[in-house]
Amino acid sequence: MSVFSGSLDELRKSARLGGGDQRVQRQHQQGKQTARERIDLLLDPGTFQEIGLFAVNSLHSAGNGTGRAFGDGVITGKGKINDQPVYVFAQDFTVKGGSVGKVHGRKIARIMDLAIQNGAPLIGLNDSGGARIQEGVNSLAAYGEIFYRNVQASGVIPQISIILGPCAGGAVYSPAITDFVFMVEGTSQMFITGPEVIREVTQEEIELESLGGAGIHHTHSGVAHFSYKDEAQAFEGVRQLLSFLPANNLTPPLSIPSLDPTDRPTPELEDIVPDKTDEPYDIKEVISILVDGGEFFEIQKDYAPNIVVGFSRLNGQVVGIVANQPDHLAGVLDINASDKAARFIRFCDNFHIPLLTLVDTPGFLPGIDQEHEGIIRHGAKMIFAYAEASVPKITLILRKAYGGAYIVMGSKHLAGDQNFAWPEAEIAVMGPQGAVKILHRKELAQAADPQALQRELAQSYRENLASPFLAAGEGYLDDIIAPLESRARIIHALETFQNKRVSVPQRKHGNIPL
Repeated sequence: MSVFSGSLDELRKSARLGGGDQRVQRQHQQGKQTARERIDLLLDPGTFQEIGLFAVNSLHSAGNGTGRAFGDGVITGKGKINDQPVYVFAQDFTVKGGSVGKVHGRKIARIMDLAIQNGAPLIGLNDSGGARIQEGVNSLAAYGEIFYRNVQASGVIPQISIILGPCAGGAVYSPAITDFVFMVEGTSQMFITGPEVIREVTQEEIELESLGGAGIHHTHSGVAHFSYKDEAQAFEGVRQLLSFLPANNLTPPLSIPSLDPTDRPTPELEDIVPDKTDEPYDIKEVISILVDGGEFFEIQKDYAPNIVVGFSRLNGQVVGIVANQPDHLAGVLDINASDKAARFIRFCDNFHIPLLTLVDTPGFLPGIDQEHEGIIRHGAKMIFAYAEASVPKITLILRKAYGGAYIVMGSKHLAGDQNFAWPEAEIAVMGPQGAVKILHRKELAQAADPQALQRELAQSYRENLASPFLAAGEGYLDDIIAPLESRARIIHALETFQNKRVSVPQRKHGNIPL
């Protein structure tokens, strides 16, 4: 008698039960949805079409204690988000703990192939106990097949990982290769080795959440791009992110009509940005004034907050924004900020998203730790990313741009397409106070009133060496613009370069300083 006895409808119902009522209840008790509930919450209603419903590892080992384990612990298929096609896999923790075996991995690999072939975003809902130990090398091979496809899809289609449970060992590397990682507070973790292994090897004591929870990865490691309080909020975040992204690298992002006038004056910017170069302010207020309707979708909000990156629209066109944040560490560039910005810049370049760079930085962060940890190598990543990017690049210097940070932040020298500055901006090798102390050390030491002399010399430095008109005179700035005309001029620049074409050297790929 066939193990598949029963009507088709009965078999489908059985397959969709997953691990059964008890395991579903356990999932709910942990504050987690089931894989099918998650798909229903994420996708547009009624659009999901499952692929591989009846896949099993083998006819004789399909049982999981409650009957057949159809699907082998992962649900795969296609659907729509915001009425746009997407491909999805959702690991089902109620079936063998969502562990990855041969058939499980084969299903994921198949859906990844379809996403690449059809040019649609790939979304992975990760909730897995990791490698299926009893399948040995077949489990490891399954992971390898997934990793390979993550790399092949990189820069071809957007890849999004949603971590909805434990993600350990080899399971963390697929999300790490993808473009964006979402986590849920309290229920999702990512780590290479768990607390027990760490305790055994290093004698260190640590809890799961402190080791690899959403808070850690969103604020300290930078592994997670987004952290949300519950699954429903995370799914809404994914939907919002996808509204800014194209389906693939051959299609531009969707432009939508804007009700925000393109020539809207922005005099408020003069009130937001202080005259004194060392006074803090929130760059996100500037972004809100410049963009359509004040809408800004920030990426990695709590990681390296001295630089701000995210998506917005100008005259309905999607733009990627990179901006120094004077409200945190004065907007300096450090190791983490350089990594964060470089990765975002490269993503935008992959998917034809123009870059708007807002500059207000005193330079790179000095310090022994920064030097020893490789600020040179990490800062070079930003140089590489900007110089490599062939999308339209518009840069506005708001207040100050000193030293190497001036070059790094989308300067004309890294092939910026349109570079502006406000009239009071300062562009120089270093800030006036520090420069004067070096250039006029003897005069200051001999002066009757060194503080008064230093103020006088600093003002002279600003006028004669740091004025943006000097940079404009050399052709390093295309124009000096007033704060109130900033939005209009940026939009006009984006329109001017919207059909930009760049010839690049024939090569396999550059060697970014990783």
